[in-house]
Amino acid sequence: MKIEVASRKRAKIRLSIQGPSGSGKTYGALLIAKGLVGDLSKVCVIDTENSSAELYAHLGRFHTIQLAAPFAPEKFTEAIHLCEASGIEVIIIDSASHEWDGVGGILDIHASIPGNSFSAWSKVTPRHNQFVQSMLHCNAHVITTIRSKQEYVLSDKNGKQVPEKVGMKGIQRDGYEYDSTIAFELLHNHQVIISKDRTGLFVGKYDLVLTPEIGISIAKWCTEGDEVTQEMVEERISQCKSIQELLELYMKSKSYQQMLKHLFENRKRELITGSTQSHSSSEKLHENGTVGEQA
Repeated sequence: MKIEVASRKRAKIRLSIQGPSGSGKTYGALLIAKGLVGDLSKVCVIDTENSSAELYAHLGRFHTIQLAAPFAPEKFTEAIHLCEASGIEVIIIDSASHEWDGVGGILDIHASIPGNSFSAWSKVTPRHNQFVQSMLHCNAHVITTIRSKQEYVLSDKNGKQVPEKVGMKGIQRDGYEYDSTIAFELLHNHQVIISKDRTGLFVGKYDLVLTPEIGISIAKWCTEGDEVTQEMVEERISQCKSIQELLELYMKSKSYQQMLKHLFENRKRELITGSTQSHSSSEKLHENGTVGEQA
């Protein structure tokens, strides 16, 4: 544990796009992805919508992973890891609503567990959380589309309970947007409402529509953070005080893992040797192989 000066590191965007059917979620996500990396060949759509993303193949040669029911959260996590291993730079999950409310998704799994509801949630919540964590720790930009539907509440009118429209609600777990850097809500006319923006790029902007230019501006924001250089990683390796700290640094330094592998291994040996010497400092190994107290 140590105190450090706060600085914004280079980031990978976590963007959610919510909207009703026909509002342009998939198309808009692809346009933003194109702006983010400039080449759709670096983009993969995890498609739960019966190959609907392929309707926009004219935009460029992007990749797809077709997911079909049952939509267990582990399927999404596996697809994300496959994209990472394949060097994909932008992952579009179209749509994340299926993980929650699709056939075989979280709500289906919860309903199939016998016993009380509270106990059932304790079993399915970790599975959903693992899916969310796989997105948060992914070494690529992640764009998720979320279906939305009209939400109603019951209001008292003249002594009767009458349903009343209160706006659109995303089909995902409450609080899902908390982990997004940016959250867009699309209207039927394709205009965007900014639900969340931690970048500050879209403050006070109205009549916004999704275009590659939005992706370009987001990409610029992502690269404006303090760059982690090879020299910085080398210094951090030498400062690691435990195997666990060294492992965490290794996992965070994916760009330098192979280049600095020998330094990680050397520091690991030093830490192991130091730990062994510390535990045996009060003992002495005799020539005959027996161990006794030092003089």
